[in-house]
Parts: sequence; C-alpha cells; structure tokens
Amino acid sequence: MRVIVLIVNYRTADLTIDALASLEPEIGAATDAQVVVVDNASEDGSYERIGAAVAARGWGSWATVLAAPSNGGFSSGNNFGLAWALERWPAPRYVHLLNPDTVVRPGALAHLVAFMDANPTVGIAGSRLEDPDGRPQCSAFRFPTVLGELEATARFGPLTRLLVDQVIAPPISTEACACDWVAGASMIIRREVFDAIGLLDDRYFMYYEEVDFTVRARRAGWTCWYVPESRVVHLVGQSSGVTDARHARRRRPDYWFESRRRYLLTHLGRRAAVAADLAFFCGSLARWARLVIERKPLDTPEHLFADLARHSVLAKSWAG
Repeated sequence: MRVIVLIVNYRTADLTIDALASLEPEIGAATDAQVVVVDNASEDGSYERIGAAVAARGWGSWATVLAAPSNGGFSSGNNFGLAWALERWPAPRYVHLLNPDTVVRPGALAHLVAFMDANPTVGIAGSRLEDPDGRPQCSAFRFPTVLGELEATARFGPLTRLLVDQVIAPPISTEACACDWVAGASMIIRREVFDAIGLLDDRYFMYYEEVDFTVRARRAGWTCWYVPESRVVHLVGQSSGVTDARHARRRRPDYWFESRRRYLLTHLGRRAAVAADLAFFCGSLARWARLVIERKPLDTPEHLFADLARHSVLAKSWAG
C-alpha cells in the first residue's frame, strides 16, 4: 500500500461524500491508495449515509467507512482509522490526513506523493488550500511564539512590519517552500515519522494537534514543506465553525482554549505560556479598542476576554 487517506467525519456526511467523489479520479493517479473514513460517533445517520454512498457509487474497492466508538476529536479519529488501516496494510509509504470539508483538485494527491518521493528528508507536506473560486488560504505557518501571538491578535500594520519574522501566517508562497507547520486539512505524512514519534496526541480534541505533531517531527529530524502544486478547496469552518471568517464573532469553544493551553505549556514552557496568554490578551484588546474608536464592525469572538482569562495558564494553575 502506497498511500492511506484518512477522513474523520462528524455530522458532515454530505461534505464527506463530496470529498470522496473528488478523490475518486485521484486514486489511480496517486497509485495504490486506500481511503478510510472514520465516523466519530455522529449519531445522526452519517455512518449509514456515507456507507450507502460508497456502495451505490462503486467506491468499495478503495474506500472503507468505520464507526468510532465515541467522538474523541480529530486526533482520536485519525488514530483510530490509522490503527485499523495498519492492521490490513502494515507498510504504507504515506498517510494523508484530509478534512471532510474539502474538495480535491485534479492531481492534488499525486503532486503530494511525487514531492515526497523526490524529497526523502521531508517528513510532512501540505497542500495549497483555497476557496471555491481559487483564492488561496493561509495554510503554511510559523510555530506560535509570544510575539507571534501579539501580532496575530493585534493585526496592526506597523506592529506587523516590526515583528515580520514572528508573523505566524506569513505571505502565501507560489512555490514549494519549507515552513514550520501546515494545516491538517490536507497534510501528507511519511510513515517513518509515525515510527519515530508515534501517533497524533489525542489529548488535543481539535486544533493545535497538527502543530504539536510537526514540532515533535522537527525535533526528530524531519522537515515540513508547503506544496502549492497540490490544490485542495477548503470550505473553511464547515466542520467546526471556529475558523469561518463569515462568523468571526462566534464564540470559540472550550476545546480551542484547552488545546492552545496544552500546546503552549508543552512546547514553550510555563513562563512563556503565561507571557503568550498576556500577549494574546493585549493584542486582542488593542484590536477591539481600535475598531471601537474607528467605529468599525467588531471581529473579535464573543466573550473572548472572559474565556481567555478562564482558560489561561494562571487561572488553571490557581484552580489546581
């Protein structure tokens, strides 16, 4: 087996079926690939509907639908699917994580596989994510830092120019390039990376899990690259709703803050995590104040400051 494609579904059956339909012509192009869909205990008929679509459309030779016993989140679902797949195909060359809210452009999977074949020191690579009209989305990033948190939340031109080397989402490249991490919506991983560092950390319910995984891979000697020749439409926020720019004011769920705090404590340490919380708070407050003064629509999530304080490193430390 050359490539195992993993898709984790939670109550997005129609999107998952569309993603599978877009993958159908890619299976032959990528050569010897199998797709495993994990339904994360949707309890809305998703498992049955996706399974019925696979059977009705003749996808059964390359697509399998599994039912996870519970909804443990993105990492847990992918780990469940990968464990099942490795029992049947124990030595795949690559594992491709793909969101259900995606549509694969022609050649997207083949481009990722070809890039990995040609660059054996690369452990992880990600696609160019884009809107349905072809406009690119940020999908190659720098690792979070204290100053990066400040810049990302303040979104103030002079500060961005001052902290240009700390910007978490740098300008989108038109050529393949090395980066710190790529979005997990379309992310291919060499099997040897799993051999070296293990599976995704399923203590992250959703968000920051791909950042954590890539940090661990970097420390094990693997590099990460962005491959814009591989183009994938990403219907942003359709799975979780958190990153949908059309609903920027939507309150962020507790699991987003929990994942962020876990990442900061694990990889930056307690002092830097506290400083990152403060930078995030100050940057968000500065942006909120600027928008109020300029009488522009607010774009900070509702209850952000109270939620950040409640989930901060210090607050959780004091709570024991």
